[in-house]
Amino acid sequence: MPISIDACVAQHQGDRREQQDRVAIVPHPRGGGVALAVVADGMGGHTGGVLAAQQVVHTARDNLERFSARTESARALLESSINEAHMLIKASRFINEKDPHSTAVMVLLQPGKVSWAHCGDSRFYRFRGDSLVFRSTDHSYVGQLVVQGRVTPEQALVHPHRNILLTSLGGVEAPKIAFGEANELQVGDTFLLCSDGLWAYFTDQELAWVIDGASSAREASELLIDRARALGHGDGDNISLAILKLVEAPLAEPAVVPVASSR
Repeated sequence: MPISIDACVAQHQGDRREQQDRVAIVPHPRGGGVALAVVADGMGGHTGGVLAAQQVVHTARDNLERFSARTESARALLESSINEAHMLIKASRFINEKDPHSTAVMVLLQPGKVSWAHCGDSRFYRFRGDSLVFRSTDHSYVGQLVVQGRVTPEQALVHPHRNILLTSLGGVEAPKIAFGEANELQVGDTFLLCSDGLWAYFTDQELAWVIDGASSAREASELLIDRARALGHGDGDNISLAILKLVEAPLAEPAVVPVASSR
């Protein structure tokens, strides 16, 4: 039984000269209740960030087309997509004479299971109703201060060094990738992927309230962007988000286990 979701992707250029984020929700070409969502926040000056973010989405889309949910792991798909995009972004420096970098957050939905991976400070949230179940931890200087208890999440939102990343795609070093997975999905579970141009203006609870209170993923996206734009006071960053809300949540399909034969 395929997954039934209410989904929406949305973007706003904010007050920047260029939209360097990219976002997509891609169903598996062979169906099976498998879909991939991606948000990439590009960095690297004029056009450089765009190229990097586009490469993240393109690589993830290509890998999804070759992905077999019955024989391959979600972790392998997500981590290989991030690592391959990283190598291609690095290679593009020699062609385009840019210094492109990008964050990445990806979510793979399958019947009964959700898997995610991220690098940088684009985030993944999992909500159940108006309650936060999980939120990714930013690979940033301030994100680590929060983990260490040296600043509160509220203080982190206005910290002067909040934009310093510890890892990204396209850098000299291999990207650090955080991976997670959860089963026992329920109707009403909602997944949010977004760039810092959105989450910087909201607490976790505020995001949950807006998404849960909206009549649809599209309405929630519009409300969140409108609110972020108002709070940006004319200096807002690029905004990108993807919302996926489970309308039906079938059980996981059993894995196919090869059986050895003897002659």
